[in-house]
Amino acid sequence: MTDTALASPPHGAPQTAARTLPSLLALTFAMAIGFTMMASFGTVQEGAKVELGLSDAVLGIIQGVSAALALVVFSVPVGLLVDRFNRKRLLIALALVWTLGTALTAVASGPVMLFVARVLAATGTTGALTAALSLTADLCVPERRGRAMLLVNLGKMAGLAAAFGIGGGLYGTIAAGGLPIIGGLAPWRGTHAILAVIGGAAILPLLFLREPARQEVAATSHAPFRVLAAELWSRRVFLAPLFVGQVAVVMADNAALVWAAPVLSRHYGLQPGDFAGWMGALVFVSGVTGTLLGGFAADWGQNSHIRGGLLLGAVIAASVGVPAALFPIGPTVTWFAIAFGVLSLCGAITGLVTSVALTVLIPNELRGLCIGAFIAFAGLIGFGIAPSLVTAISSLLGGESHLGPALAIVGVATGTLSVFGFFLAMRRAPLSAIDEPI
Repeated sequence: MTDTALASPPHGAPQTAARTLPSLLALTFAMAIGFTMMASFGTVQEGAKVELGLSDAVLGIIQGVSAALALVVFSVPVGLLVDRFNRKRLLIALALVWTLGTALTAVASGPVMLFVARVLAATGTTGALTAALSLTADLCVPERRGRAMLLVNLGKMAGLAAAFGIGGGLYGTIAAGGLPIIGGLAPWRGTHAILAVIGGAAILPLLFLREPARQEVAATSHAPFRVLAAELWSRRVFLAPLFVGQVAVVMADNAALVWAAPVLSRHYGLQPGDFAGWMGALVFVSGVTGTLLGGFAADWGQNSHIRGGLLLGAVIAASVGVPAALFPIGPTVTWFAIAFGVLSLCGAITGLVTSVALTVLIPNELRGLCIGAFIAFAGLIGFGIAPSLVTAISSLLGGESHLGPALAIVGVATGTLSVFGFFLAMRRAPLSAIDEPI
């Protein structure tokens, strides 16, 4: 009996909520593990810097360029594989990739090997996210997809938080001599060795995951590329503004995350120890809350019978995010924190709504490709352009002392662009995945 037959009731209809919950939890757990592996090195990188004699510039390449390379180079190919092959097996393979990357991190002998290890960890995790979103979409009906998607995104948030909690805890325990089983490895190496074992064990639940039947298919999943390209092109009037809206949000959010700490130090006179705790909690809480609100907003919008109503939550969130982008020029630290939290909240809402839109309004055979393309270009522009754009505007304004106003300008400009993009996408949205946009 095939995986698909095991997963799906007669005629390929989605399963009931009770039957899909174990699979959704398995996918959520997988995402939590994957993002823990992807973000773990950032918590212990100072140990690697000292042992391997790395500069901050090299660390920046290992941390930033490795993630950008994984996003830009591998997201689209993985998306095509998601559309054409068994996603359960692909997800397991990608989990092995992120586990291999974590294990290689533990034994890296120099910056090149460490870079390759982090590329593997990022590739496995971001590729698995595409597969997980595609699987989640086919496990439930469109009307419940927003709530299902939020589980997978909560797994992502939990993984990012666990990278600090578990990674930092293991590092401290090993440094204090509390884990002799790791054989005298440096704390940062021992941390990744243990995480690699955890990652390998975490693959086991995926073996029991069942491949659901693909829903909302407009053409066969093995159609020639020219057929898929024609389908994608026919939806350009919807996908182009949706892409603009979400990429603009990613630009604002990533610029804020990169430059928030320097702004707090330079313009508010705070040291890292003064804000690290509350900033970390703020990012996590706003991300989780935004994900929850985005999931329910997407489902509510679908049931509102408004043309493109699924995207209404994104339009509202993007609009609220425009004034919130003024956080770096707030009069007090309290205003800074409130506005920054609102901006992060709005970004999480639009991200979840966009994910749901791609799984509800795009045919199954194009979903992986679309999600992969969104991840690739958003990663390239968000990581590669937005932070540098802030420094360029700061220089035009008079130098590094103008970082706050420059960050506010970028945030407001990209936020305004996102509102326009989401509003246009909402007006041009198709009625369903098998319909063409208006």
